Amino acid sequence: MKLGLQVSNFTWPDAPDGIGPTFARVAREADEAGMASLWVMDHFFQISTIGPPEKEMLEGYAALSFAAGVTSRITLGTLVTGITYRLPGLLLKTVTTLDVLSGGRAWLGIGAAWNEEEHRGLGVSYPGTSERFERLEETLRLAHQMWSDDDRPFEGKHYRLERPLNHPQAIASPHPRILIGGGGEKKTLRLVAQYADACNIFDMGPAKVQAKYDVIRGHCEDVGRDYDDIEKTVLTRLDFANESDDQMVERFGRLGEIGTDHVILGNAAAAGFEKPGYLDRVPGLLRQLNASG
Repeated sequence: MKLGLQVSNFTWPDAPDGIGPTFARVAREADEAGMASLWVMDHFFQISTIGPPEKEMLEGYAALSFAAGVTSRITLGTLVTGITYRLPGLLLKTVTTLDVLSGGRAWLGIGAAWNEEEHRGLGVSYPGTSERFERLEETLRLAHQMWSDDDRPFEGKHYRLERPLNHPQAIASPHPRILIGGGGEKKTLRLVAQYADACNIFDMGPAKVQAKYDVIRGHCEDVGRDYDDIEKTVLTRLDFANESDDQMVERFGRLGEIGTDHVILGNAAAAGFEKPGYLDRVPGLLRQLNASG
């Protein structure tokens, strides 16, 4: 099993002056600890489950580019980019740039978007649910086209690109990995089966996560996709300060038993992974997980 880290809260005591140095240290410590991935939310306002909208929030791809410059191995992605935030051709160019400059470490984390408050606040269009999913599928189709170095015109219901040229091409082969976030069974998980390299499900407990995996398996059968080709990731919130290593290994082990490949640790609390040495336990956790199978 792989472990990743999502940094979702930048309300640190020395903000805003210390955000850059602190985030750089967190990224380096995650990299050096052997974590597989580093993620930031792609939001413009803080989300209500973590804090009020006025709390500090960084733009996702600028933050990841900064993290790329201070790390060497860890993969980098948003969990996840809302389809409404950027025009799809520019989004794919952005992810390609991150991939090239990081040496092939970028993910395209993407979803249908949901936070209407930040859309209205910053003047970003927020179409209805059906249209957002249509736009999401068109972007996924375009990603596969642009990352295959095919610059023929793209014609969709919502997007028209006369020449989706993408040079330089990404370093990751065959392209930056595509992760779709969300658990909607009719649309989101169908798109996972059709277009994605990975899914991301919130940690609802092993039984409910397993039910989502079963839906993905069914969609894979429908479209002729090998279910095992899709990396199963779970985003979990944990109290790293108050859970023992054995408790965490047990929790992650239960997720592993149902086929989870990659657990991403979220720091909902303001005081968390930004503390020096907070990730020192990660190598031990990884050793225990590997030893337990």
